[in-house]
Amino acid sequence: MHLRFPSACDIDQHDFAAILDAIHDEVRQRLGEGRQADYIKALAEVSLDGFGMALVLRDGRVFEVGSARHRFTIQSISKVHTLTLALDAVGDALWERVDREPSGDAFNSLIQLEYEKGIPRNPFMNAGALVVADVVLSSCSDARSRLLAFMRARSGNPGVACDEDVARSEAETGHRNLALAHFIKSYGNLHNPVEDVLDFYYHQCALSMDCVDLARSMQYLAGNGHCSVSGEQVVSGELATRINAMMMTAGTYDAAGDFAFYVGLPAKSGVGGGIVAVVPHVLSLCVWYPGLDDKGNSLLGRYALHRFSRMTGLSVF
Repeated sequence: MHLRFPSACDIDQHDFAAILDAIHDEVRQRLGEGRQADYIKALAEVSLDGFGMALVLRDGRVFEVGSARHRFTIQSISKVHTLTLALDAVGDALWERVDREPSGDAFNSLIQLEYEKGIPRNPFMNAGALVVADVVLSSCSDARSRLLAFMRARSGNPGVACDEDVARSEAETGHRNLALAHFIKSYGNLHNPVEDVLDFYYHQCALSMDCVDLARSMQYLAGNGHCSVSGEQVVSGELATRINAMMMTAGTYDAAGDFAFYVGLPAKSGVGGGIVAVVPHVLSLCVWYPGLDDKGNSLLGRYALHRFSRMTGLSVF
């Protein structure tokens, strides 16, 4: 079977501004649905009356609607970027410490670690992200500065920063992450002190960005590894394909199958209400709505991406 990707001419046939406006009109009728991530105090206080959506084409054109410039903490979306840094640092050796399979369990589950001897099922569930964080910590002298520089370069926004209040809030309530880290450490799969791994992990999750920043930050995965924002070749085309595959199979936790069915795009969600998605070779996009469904994914964000793929016909299937 020959896969045909949309050409520039095909893309120009879409009135993205009108499409985003139509989606925004639909979503506004449902504001208030879902619930915030109330187990993190700083996130529990976010109002459910905001929605934003932005997309960035390969040529750099930006289309946005609603609160697309409202900053929020990106939470688990950051796992895409730390995975990229870890793969850059150690290559395929990473897969000796974390697997590449869908989990079937909640993102903060401890269940499989006992059976699989401290090897997390994938790099996007919390256990896997802690191993990835450990790899990044071992690869450079200042992991937080390394990640911050990476995010600023990918988004083109030198103002990207960490929300220290959110990082502190997560550390105060992160008992399950602490348990996960110690459990993985007991199997020798964390090489740095647990407190250092968790500190980096909480700060990566507390990065504050908006929909436009995040859509731009995913451009390298829409462009065969090339970041159109900075002009850099961030990863190889092959590796960009593999990261997109991981997002498709595990990026929305134990809802990945349902998300693939309804949206059909590689995506990564975060409990701050953001979801990033990629149309390979075409565009990247981000939605934000802080009301979550029972799987921890943005309820109206998922709906907006579903409507986008149906209205445009853009899907990997």
